[in-house]
Amino acid sequence: MPNYIIATSSTSDLPREYLDEHAVPFISYSYTMGDELFEDDCREESRAEIYRSMRAGARLKTSMINEYSYYEFFKSLLETGKDVIFLDMTQKLSVSYVNSLSAAETARKEFPDRRLYVMDTLCVSGGLAMLVEEMVRRAEAGADYDEVIAWGEANKLRIAHRFTVDDLNYLKAGGRVSNASALVGSMLDIKPVLYVPDEGTLEVAQKVRGRKKALNTIIESILRDLENVNTDGARMRILHADCIGDAETVRDAVRKARPDFGEILISSLGVVIGAHCGPGLLAIFYFCGGRRPK
Repeated sequence: MPNYIIATSSTSDLPREYLDEHAVPFISYSYTMGDELFEDDCREESRAEIYRSMRAGARLKTSMINEYSYYEFFKSLLETGKDVIFLDMTQKLSVSYVNSLSAAETARKEFPDRRLYVMDTLCVSGGLAMLVEEMVRRAEAGADYDEVIAWGEANKLRIAHRFTVDDLNYLKAGGRVSNASALVGSMLDIKPVLYVPDEGTLEVAQKVRGRKKALNTIIESILRDLENVNTDGARMRILHADCIGDAETVRDAVRKARPDFGEILISSLGVVIGAHCGPGLLAIFYFCGGRRPK
């Protein structure tokens, strides 16, 4: 076992089984549905139930993690006597990141003999999951604290993030598109194809008409990204918000075009990202030579 801890947040969207099996502590974002407050528990059954509720008209509101909660989380880890590496989603998509930095500074003063590294991962959701998994794998293989951090910093921008959403009204509610754009887009069946650039923001790569065209556009982009990449033994994560058929369509297309591709995992998208993008969100994550819009 390594003499340090790799920890993350629930927005890594890793399955609870993985987090428990590899002893990866996580801090939970919270959300409300109706008048009831919940913590994101990273369980597949919780995610499935949330999307069923959203399909039926339920609306979720998410809350950032405050500085004190981060401090308590970091303190509990440092009290084990081990150093800590913490990976949360990109600071450009989470106000919570600033709170984590402040909390870490306080925790370092209380534990001056321990190291606590808070990485700006520039990743989100399944991209963050892949970064966590690869760093955990290296830690379990015997890499030391500094080596794992160096690998993460050197490789985090190699993780491609590609998304499409089904309902523009969720992006409108989050302020990512205007009311007029959401109205016209819905009338014309416009589906944005999004990606995460090196800056860690969420940007529109293309706008296409229809869900089928959106999926085909994503598949084409994936295959272009993988043109000069050795995919023998590679891994891909496909996360879906109650649209497993579309996830399987993308998986099968990649398998057909690149039969040498390694493991392609399909699971439900985490609650926090899903609350802002709605049912029908499809997200694909994989290592490539570098991020680009198309």
